[in-house]
Amino acid sequence: MTNASSATSPDDSLDPTADDAHSPDVIQEPRLWHKDGWMARVIKNEDDDGWAVEMIKDGEPEPALVGPWTMGRDKKNPKPLDTSAFNTLVKTASEVLRRHEQQLRALMHKRLGVRTDDGDIDVTLDIVPDEYEPYAVLTALDAFGEQIAQVRVAPNFKLTKARAESWAEGGFGRIE
Repeated sequence: MTNASSATSPDDSLDPTADDAHSPDVIQEPRLWHKDGWMARVIKNEDDDGWAVEMIKDGEPEPALVGPWTMGRDKKNPKPLDTSAFNTLVKTASEVLRRHEQQLRALMHKRLGVRTDDGDIDVTLDIVPDEYEPYAVLTALDAFGEQIAQVRVAPNFKLTKARAESWAEGGFGRIE
């Protein structure tokens, strides 16, 4: 005996054109969407009577973005999430994360040029934010990008032009 429902409806998991809304990882509810590694959740705004939406990237403990959300027609409940809103929220939250990563990279990496008797060199400082023993690495590179020297320094080492020149003039030895 055959199951009539399986005989009349195709198995979406075998159909590459099946709507991904049926995927177990995709949730599309009025106040909660989860798709493509992102979750949008409409929440009560703690600051007033309105609503907010938070965007959380899968695996992250904190939202990447929290912002106001539009009221529905009844002026009491939130407007339901839809495809367009979700896509806009993903784009905005991704941009916030990208800018945060750029800012973090700028804090953790410094580079400056120095003239020496042997030619121009670049000196870089890269902070390694180890949870238990953070440190930084000071590196000298020649005009071709080849490493001349490298030393480990304190994570709070301040890279200045004067310190880089002094390090070069001292033969790239240990630096205090």
